[in-house]
Amino acid sequence: MRLLGALAVLLAAGAQASDHRVQVPETGSWAQLATTLGLEPTTASAAFRVVIGGSEEARALGFVPGEEEARVAAVQEQRSPGLEIFWREPLTLPRFSVPEGAVVFTREKHSGAPLAAGYATKRGAVLWLAVDPGERGYERFPFWLHALVDLGLDPPFRQARRWVFYDPAYRLRVDPEFLARRWREAGVAGVHIAGWPFFDGDPQAAERLTSLLDACRREGVLAYCWLELPHVSEGFWTERPDCREKTAAGQDAQLDWRKLIDLTEPGCAAAVREGVGRLLTSFNWDGVNLAELYFESLHGPADPARFTPFHPSALARAEAALGFNPRELFNEASPRFWNRDSQSWKSFADWRAGLALELQRDWLGFLRKTLPGADLVVTQIDDRFEPNMRALLGADAAALLELPEDDFTLLIEDPAPLWSLGAERYARIAEAYAPLTADPGRLAIDLNIVERYQQTYPTRKQLGGEFFSLVDQAGRSFERVALYFESSISEPDWRLMPGIAAGARVVERGAHGALVVEAEKPFGVRWSGPALVDGRPWPLADRETVWLPRGRFQISKATLPPPGRILRLNAEPLDARIADRSSIVRYRSKAAAPILVDRGPKRTLIDGEPSDAGWRQGREHWSGRLPRGEHELTIEW
Repeated sequence: MRLLGALAVLLAAGAQASDHRVQVPETGSWAQLATTLGLEPTTASAAFRVVIGGSEEARALGFVPGEEEARVAAVQEQRSPGLEIFWREPLTLPRFSVPEGAVVFTREKHSGAPLAAGYATKRGAVLWLAVDPGERGYERFPFWLHALVDLGLDPPFRQARRWVFYDPAYRLRVDPEFLARRWREAGVAGVHIAGWPFFDGDPQAAERLTSLLDACRREGVLAYCWLELPHVSEGFWTERPDCREKTAAGQDAQLDWRKLIDLTEPGCAAAVREGVGRLLTSFNWDGVNLAELYFESLHGPADPARFTPFHPSALARAEAALGFNPRELFNEASPRFWNRDSQSWKSFADWRAGLALELQRDWLGFLRKTLPGADLVVTQIDDRFEPNMRALLGADAAALLELPEDDFTLLIEDPAPLWSLGAERYARIAEAYAPLTADPGRLAIDLNIVERYQQTYPTRKQLGGEFFSLVDQAGRSFERVALYFESSISEPDWRLMPGIAAGARVVERGAHGALVVEAEKPFGVRWSGPALVDGRPWPLADRETVWLPRGRFQISKATLPPPGRILRLNAEPLDARIADRSSIVRYRSKAAAPILVDRGPKRTLIDGEPSDAGWRQGREHWSGRLPRGEHELTIEW
């Protein structure tokens, strides 16, 4: 609270600048991290400045090195004092004095020596860092971009197309209205809600889920049922011990938090389908995520205590297909005892991958039949950079994408072996998967924002500048980015997540605040007041943002407000215009398209025909839903 109070005093004296350039000592390397928030690093004069160490500029601005020195290995960030931040390479730095009234953002953990500080000016602000942030821009100061925002620099772009995963176990007593509004304000298009806590039909759980789904509809956020088959639910595991999957060691397949069920035994499969069907049809879902429907384990047959499927039903099918019992692969006395080069192991691995594909195909068909209007997503671990995944888990993206039904999105789980490559890996992943489909819109990427098991620097979890870099580069490479999971994202990052630019940039600044902007994906531009886009009145705008299709556009001030504002269209806009008292938007969406407007429409038309959008009045806006597919919407105000 002391930090926020000091900032409030500073910002009362300073003014936010509309120019999003940031003056830095040099524009290469670390300074490029600023582009993740759509900022433009420049060595020319700008309202917001970053100065380093004891440079001449830093001294002139009041940041003066003293004779005392401090060894810096661990630092304390004032916005999160308990967060462990370590530098891979400790440095010995002078202890600096800072100007009176400056806010200290970062200190050396033990001595308290200031390492990052800043103050507002009449034109903008100054941010001082004791040393540069590191080659990637976040190795030493993961929150220096946050500090610039604290000092008044607002990111110029807004994104509202990201997915997040939500597990209610981490949000037991949180108000659904608060959650849905929080997701919408963070630019979340869709939430993948864990379905297994609601599988067993508990009335109180059902009531909570209904309230959450209703709140998502009012806030224009899509809700997907996230399934983790062959995990079904705690209740099913307890009530149907005969259906429990078995490992090669003969144990029940309770692996980590998942309790796996055999889906090859007809009676078990039928019971699971009945329960999933009930889960899907009892609630208002917009889509389904069929996640990680394959086998264990990541260590393959080397870890028989985790290796599946060895339920009697699966074993019988394998023996009929292969001519031998797969248990022989784990019997050291058997000539079929596994090794990675043996033909028996290869035959079993191929059969197992084929079984995983069969299950995915059958379940996709079941989901299409059960919810014919729903958007379908399949989450699957990457097997292009780690080709052993096909043998270890049965995951085969190429075969999955060759299924004749192509109406699902493949959500690629970010492979842990590539995490050390940094954000640049997402372009490589996209390039590896591009030959598998002619439609890049079918591919999405799943980022794991979690505590990493190995020692990583500067933090164990991806946050600050690293988080910005990951989400930005993933958004440049894929149409959709999903974050696992929403409660794991740090609060400072959550607040700035909508501003991660994903390649959007300001091309040119004109007179009277006019801008030329461009992006390869649909995006929003920070804007106040009515706007003209390429000289035309524009209907897609809330009070802070103009929403645009992909491409290049000129934005300038309009003299008259639109007859009504489309505050949020949770779909891809293709074109928009205003005609008399009507707003006309052409859009495309794989799911139903939630829409928020600032007033009640007089009439709604889809492709020229009157349509019931199910308009509902809320406290701050009206909400409705439009049909999936590509359509032209007309709202008469």
